[in-house]
Amino acid sequence: MNHRKVLLIVEDDPGLQKQLKWAFEGYQTVIASNKNEAITALRRYMPRVVTLDLGLPPDTANAREGMKTLQEILELAPATKVIVVAGNDDRENAIEAVAMGAYDFYQKPVDIDILNLIIERAFQLSELEKEHLTLQQQKSESLVGIIASCKKMQELSRKVEKIAPTNITTLLLGESGTGKEVLAKAIHGLSNRRNKPFIAVNCAAIPENLLESELFGYEKGAFTGASQQTKGKIEYAHNGTFFLDEIGDLPFSLQSKLLRFLQERTIERIGGRREIPINVRIICATHQNLQALINEGKFRLDLYYRISEVTISIPPLREREGDAIAIASAFLRQFCKLNNKKIKGFSKEAVKAIESYSWPGNIRELENKIKHAVIMSDDTNISFEDMELNDNLDASMPFNLKEVRKSAETLAIRRALTHSNNNISSTARLLGITRPTLYMLVDKYGIQVNE
Repeated sequence: MNHRKVLLIVEDDPGLQKQLKWAFEGYQTVIASNKNEAITALRRYMPRVVTLDLGLPPDTANAREGMKTLQEILELAPATKVIVVAGNDDRENAIEAVAMGAYDFYQKPVDIDILNLIIERAFQLSELEKEHLTLQQQKSESLVGIIASCKKMQELSRKVEKIAPTNITTLLLGESGTGKEVLAKAIHGLSNRRNKPFIAVNCAAIPENLLESELFGYEKGAFTGASQQTKGKIEYAHNGTFFLDEIGDLPFSLQSKLLRFLQERTIERIGGRREIPINVRIICATHQNLQALINEGKFRLDLYYRISEVTISIPPLREREGDAIAIASAFLRQFCKLNNKKIKGFSKEAVKAIESYSWPGNIRELENKIKHAVIMSDDTNISFEDMELNDNLDASMPFNLKEVRKSAETLAIRRALTHSNNNISSTARLLGITRPTLYMLVDKYGIQVNE
């Protein structure tokens, strides 16, 4: 297999073609004589660097073929470094080409040594950009438990990466089942507190008369039945992260005490007199509209400002284009392993159902459906019947044709990637396109591929 860097040379002069191919024998040089050959080679080989003669013979008298070729190369592969080669009379066109997005230009007559330096520098820059992209993807993958293939979730992931190393108090908003606790754990996992406790309390799950002692703890004899000193969950979270889920359900009578803790970072156990300093990172979450609760007098405005130094809104699953099938596949692998099942994937009908269903229960509902399907399935693939979903097709399509095409192509690529287990060659065959075309579309739509 040839592992040399691919250099595409677009040049119509046969003599210069031979000279350049001989001079750059350290690369895998591909020669193209005109625009059509250049675009075909670009799709096939996906070169990182291209040298382009602006003086290519035009198809028509009033068109510059070299400039048209440059434009199409940059449209198909924006990351490609194009070095335009121009004659003495083409300097203005060369400058225009750089303004269009060409990496650099060089004037004839060709000096092989100088052109070689420009090409080497272009390859080095391309490699640095590729490494940077890889690092960015690795950062996104460090969000344990978070699948972020859609644009909304990728933007959310970048925000999480920025706030995680800080101690800023964070409020997570989202419908029930969107994964607020999973995101809170991801923030904790990326912070410098990752090796310290992560303590979670659900305000809606604990009776009001028990919640205060659950949060703040109590001293021996503080009330009937308090036979020994007991620490609260906040105290157990010392030096770590404290996650207060469903804070919208926090009783009004406790809100002032929580506010004091947030301001002073000290607590007093029930029945105690000693202030106990607590070093903890606070993350809160709710599915409720806190502003509406404030207007109704059920939630303190000053507490809201304290817990929402940064607010992150988690989109519901129905708004995460392409994520449902990706998350379903992750759950499938997890539950197959737990239940010792050998299920390969989903039938076409099941995929369609997963993608079109509105998922009112969000990820929690999807998790339960996949768990049930894995247990009940007797086949090598999860069927539509196994999923037990209504064929609830989403009719909310955009009218803009460009957006419709983008949505359809993105969805088709993600489905094919899922069916082929992220194998690029298999995905390209399923879609009926070449590997370079698939790579171009993946780059164009920002689709993350874990090969």
